Amino acid sequence: MNAIERSRDCNATALPDCLDPYRAAPFLADRPLIFSGTRVFVAADHLAIMAAFVSAMERVVALPAWSEGITPMPAGALPARGIFYGYDFHIAAEGPRLIEINTNAGGGFLNLALLQAQRGDRAGMHDPARIEAAYAAMFVAEVELSGRPLHRMAIVDETPDTQYLGADFSLCRELMQRHGVEAVICAPEALAYRNGELAHPTGPIDLVYNRLTDFPLADPRHSALHQAWAEGAVVLTPHPYAHARYADKRHLQRLSDPDWLAASGVDAEDRTLITRVVPKTERVKREQAEALWSRRKQLFFKPATGFGSKAAYRGANVTHRVFEEILAGDYVAQALVPPSERIVRVDGEDVALKCDLRCYAYAGEVQLVAARLWQGQTTNFRTPGGGFAPVVAVS
Repeated sequence: MNAIERSRDCNATALPDCLDPYRAAPFLADRPLIFSGTRVFVAADHLAIMAAFVSAMERVVALPAWSEGITPMPAGALPARGIFYGYDFHIAAEGPRLIEINTNAGGGFLNLALLQAQRGDRAGMHDPARIEAAYAAMFVAEVELSGRPLHRMAIVDETPDTQYLGADFSLCRELMQRHGVEAVICAPEALAYRNGELAHPTGPIDLVYNRLTDFPLADPRHSALHQAWAEGAVVLTPHPYAHARYADKRHLQRLSDPDWLAASGVDAEDRTLITRVVPKTERVKREQAEALWSRRKQLFFKPATGFGSKAAYRGANVTHRVFEEILAGDYVAQALVPPSERIVRVDGEDVALKCDLRCYAYAGEVQLVAARLWQGQTTNFRTPGGGFAPVVAVS
């Protein structure tokens, strides 16, 4: 039996009680379905393919053809690679298939806490100490690109106290403070830009960890943050240009087009990998409505600049009314890749949950791979037995 077969067999057998309830209690008190009590097994070969794809994307995005039509960085903005890129995959019969790329993927710190709260044998899982060191070094590296030190950072989101993944912010602050960096959690309105400095009431800010879903920072409430970034007063990570280059789902059309890849100068090895991993994706156009409707059960519809599965639809569930909204919006249609399954035990019964994998990456390297378990059309944290789960590499 090879590693792929072994991982499938392991995922078909319930493995309950992996989570230490005492260590997990602070996170489960208000979010009881954020962590699953099991683990997900993934063949090492599949993990290697995902890591190779993340690396290949850095080479593709660096090509001149990739940036055509994308508004460039403001001339005065400080350089930043962008932290916590999230590459989401389903494991199909033929191997990993990319579902989407995000540039402010949440849950990185929660998944570190989840690793630290595991019971029993941790063989094949990420080393929490290595992950913590990598996270801290990543923030420092972002400001060092502009030759600056990192003394104080702000973790910024709308109403951070009410965010479902708000514990992620607290964990980030605690980790960075352990590494000698002061960190504050705040809404964008708490930041002021004056005299060439972005400041919080506690003092000047060197770096903003941007968790806002207003990706271009077009909301007037975010104007101070946008101006400070554009004029080089603060390192913003991830920033609007990063989202435009990586996370716009219209890019999936180009990645799934072998002719575009070849014409744009992507080397043969990367082309082979990318076409193997990226499902066929097309722009939704009204003139193709009839053909798209007839094929809808083989498609998944996503808004080009959406996030978090919002307004995303599995074609089999689309009504005529919703399809009209899709045609009127800016959508892509991706070939449907059903997620794999993980058997979990819920109230003494074995239940099959859907499973996807998220690679948290920085500068083209995967830092951590986590699983998400759920039932329903799209990922959620409302499923008993579901939530984030650690990944075990199967060699």
